[in-house]
Amino acid sequence: MKTGNAIFSCASNLGSIEFEVLNPTRDAEFIHGWISKPYAKFWMMGGYSKIQVAEFYKKHWSEPGNGAYVGWMQGKPAFIIEVYDPGLNELAEHYESAAGDIGMHILLAPNESPVAGFSSVAFYAVLKFLFADPKVHRVVVEPDVRNEKIHRLNRRFGFQHTGPVDLKEKTALLGVCTRENFQIACDNPSREPVQRIAASPIGLQAWDKVNRLLVRKCLAELLHERVLKAEVVAEGADNVAIFHLSSADGTVDYVFAGETLPLDHYLIDLNSIRRRVDGLDAPLDALAFTSEFYPQMGIPEEKLSVYLEEISATLYSSLNKHKPGYLSAEQLCSADFQVLEAAMTEGHPAFIANNGRIGFDAEDFRKFAPETGASMRLVWIAARRSRAIFSVSATSSYESLLASEFDPSALQDFRQQLRALDLCIDDYWLLPVHPWQWTNKLVQMFAADIARQDIVYLGESSDCYQPQQSIRTFFNRSQPARHYVKTALSVLNMGFMRGLSAAYMQVTPAINDWLYQLVESDDALRQSGFRVLRELAAVGYNSPEYARLPDNKNPYRKLLAGLWRESPVSRIEEGQQLSTMAALLHIDPEGDSLVRCWIEASGLSTQAWLERYLNAYLTPLLHCLYAYRLVFMPHGENVILVLEDHVPVSIFMKDIGEEICLLNSERELPEQVARISVQVPEGHIPLSIFTDVFDCFFRYLSGILYEHCAFSPDDFWRCVARCIQRYQAQHPEYSALYAQYDLFAPRFAHSCLNRLQLRDNQQMIDLTDPSKLLQFAGELENPIYPFREVTRTELASEIEQAV
Repeated sequence: MKTGNAIFSCASNLGSIEFEVLNPTRDAEFIHGWISKPYAKFWMMGGYSKIQVAEFYKKHWSEPGNGAYVGWMQGKPAFIIEVYDPGLNELAEHYESAAGDIGMHILLAPNESPVAGFSSVAFYAVLKFLFADPKVHRVVVEPDVRNEKIHRLNRRFGFQHTGPVDLKEKTALLGVCTRENFQIACDNPSREPVQRIAASPIGLQAWDKVNRLLVRKCLAELLHERVLKAEVVAEGADNVAIFHLSSADGTVDYVFAGETLPLDHYLIDLNSIRRRVDGLDAPLDALAFTSEFYPQMGIPEEKLSVYLEEISATLYSSLNKHKPGYLSAEQLCSADFQVLEAAMTEGHPAFIANNGRIGFDAEDFRKFAPETGASMRLVWIAARRSRAIFSVSATSSYESLLASEFDPSALQDFRQQLRALDLCIDDYWLLPVHPWQWTNKLVQMFAADIARQDIVYLGESSDCYQPQQSIRTFFNRSQPARHYVKTALSVLNMGFMRGLSAAYMQVTPAINDWLYQLVESDDALRQSGFRVLRELAAVGYNSPEYARLPDNKNPYRKLLAGLWRESPVSRIEEGQQLSTMAALLHIDPEGDSLVRCWIEASGLSTQAWLERYLNAYLTPLLHCLYAYRLVFMPHGENVILVLEDHVPVSIFMKDIGEEICLLNSERELPEQVARISVQVPEGHIPLSIFTDVFDCFFRYLSGILYEHCAFSPDDFWRCVARCIQRYQAQHPEYSALYAQYDLFAPRFAHSCLNRLQLRDNQQMIDLTDPSKLLQFAGELENPIYPFREVTRTELASEIEQAV
C-alpha cells in the first residue's frame, strides 16, 4: 500500500512516478505475486514464500551499501529496484570499481494490461532517481546473459556492456552507465522515453510559483533602481513595512511586506505580495506586471515585445529549475563542480529578464540550456586558413592545442575526411561550432563558403560537453582536464546577441598572456591564491560577404568564432572542491540556502567563514585596482571558488579577453593588448568595487546571510570594511590612491543594470567604452562608511596584540 512518503518523483507521459523506500513487511504481498510469475524467472526468487520475501529484503537492507525502493504510478506499484555497492560483492572481481559506483536490479510489475513505452518510462525514472544523488557517477548492472529484453533497454539508456562474467548464481552481462552517457542517451530525441518538453503540460501550481518569484524580483530590483517608487502604508515589528505600489493609470495595485536593508535592498516576503486589478484580487503574473508598468519602467514601445519574450523565456527557464527531481541545498553541499553549475537558480541576480535566449525553441532549450545539465557534442568544421584568423598563447601552439584536445584517432579521421575531398588539413584551421549555430545560421548563411569548400563539415565531437551558465561556453565532461570551449551563438540573451567576433578574438590570447604574467609576478596576488583561467587560443572565420559590412559591431560579423580556455580541474589540490561563485546566492526550490549549508558543514561561525571568503575574493580585487587600476567583471558566473572543507580558500577569474580593463592607466602595453586600456571619468573607477562587487553581489549575499544565518547586515558590512582596512594597512604604498579612490566615501553613484536592459535590450553596453552607456539613479549610501573608524581602530588593536 502506498504511504505517500515519496522521496523522489519524476514526470512522464504516463503520469508521475514516485519512489518510496521498500518496506519488507508491507510490500512482500505484491512482490510475492510478481516473482511467482514466469516472466520474473531471472529474479531467481520464484520459490519464495511471502515470509521469505520479507526476510530477504530485511537482510538486504541490513548490509552496507544496500537499499530497495518501490516505484509507484497512478497509485499502483509499477516496479521495484534493489541497489548495492558493487565494490563490496563478487562483482568487484570482474571490473574496476570506483567511488561513486552503484549497482542496480529492476523488476517491473506484471504486464497484464500492456502500456506502450512503460518499460522505457520506468527505466528512465530509475536512472534519474539514481543520478539525482550527486555522489553517484556510474550505475552498474549484471543481468542474466540470456535476458535480451533488459540488454536492449540497458543499451538504449547508455549502458556499455563489457562482456559476460561468471558469477556464483549466473552468467551475467556486465554493463556500466556513466552520468554523461545517460544524458547523451536522453538527449537523442529518437531515444527519449518520456514526453518531450516541447509538448509537456505546464502545471498551474508551478506556473504560479515561478511568476510569484519573478514578480518579487521585479518589485525588489525596480524599487532598488528607483525606476518605481512604492509608498509605505504601515510600519510593523522588526523593521518590516507594508508597501503599496500603483500603476500609472491607477487600475492596478500591489501590496507587500518587506524590509529595506543597506544599499536599498528590498527583502520582500514572497507570500505577502497581493495584486488587485480594478479593486479585485488577481493572480501574480510577471508578463502582466511588465505590461502594467512598462511606461514607468521606461521601456520604448518598439522594444516592449522583445522584452516580454525575454520575460516569458525567463519564466520557462525557472520552471525547469523548480521541476521535480531538483537537488536540495543539502545535496549540493558536496556536489560535483558541474552538478553545481547546472543547479544554479541565479547567475545574474540583478537582471530581471536574465534567461531570454531568444532563438531557442523548446527542443533547443532541452538540449542546450545550462539548467538542464544535458551533455551535448560540439560540431567541428575545417575553416580555410586564407579566410580565417587563428591566434594562440606564446606558451602554446596550434599543434600542441590539437594534441591536448583531440585523441589521435579523431585527428586522423578529420585528416582522412579532407583527403577524401582532395583537400589538405594543413590548409585549414579546426573550429568548434555550437550545433544550434550550425543548423540555424551557418548552413544557410554560409552556403557559398561551404560550396567553395572554404568551410568543410567534419562531424560531431567524440567528447561530451556541458553548457555553462554563460550559455555559449562548454565544459568537457568526457575529459574534464581539457579546455573549456566557447563558441558563437546568435541568440539574444540578456542584452546581447551572443556572437563572437573573429577580429575581436584575434588578440584575446595575447591579453591573457599579459595578465597571466602580471598575476604570476605579483607576490600579493600569488599569496592570496588568485589565479586566472587563460583563454589560450582563438579562431574566427571571415566570410567575404559579411566581412564587407562596415560596422565591426554588426552581429553578422560575429557568426563564426571560438576560443579555448583553461580548465581549473587539474589546478586544484586533492580534497578541494570547485564551484561557481553564483552558488553563494543559490536558493533551492524549498527555500534553503547553499551558503548556509556550506557554513554549517564547515564548523565555522558565519563571521569566520565570511572573512575567509572575503580574503579569497575581495582582497585580490582590491590589489588589482590599487596596484594597477585593473578591473574585472567579477560577478558570480565569472568567478570559480576553490573550497576546502566547505570554506573558500582562493578563486579563479575567467572571461578575461572581453571583460578586463586598465582604467586611466599610463602603463605601456604591447600593441595587441592596447585595447584593454580605457579612459573613464575618474569618479567611475571605484565603481568597479562599489557597483560590481558591493551592489551586484554583496547586496544579495548580505540578505541571504541575514535571512538564513541570522547574520545582521551591520555585521556583514563591518566584515567587508575590516577586509578593506586590513588590505590598506598591509599596503601603505598605495595610500594616495586610497584617498583618490575612497571606498569609505559616504555615498557613491548608483549605477543601474536593469535600466540598461530596459533602455535597449539588444545592446546594453559598449565594450570599447564601458562608461558611455551607464545609467545612473542618484547615489547610494555606502554601507561600510559607518564602520570606517571602528574597523580601523579594531584592526590597529588586532595588530598591536599580534606584535
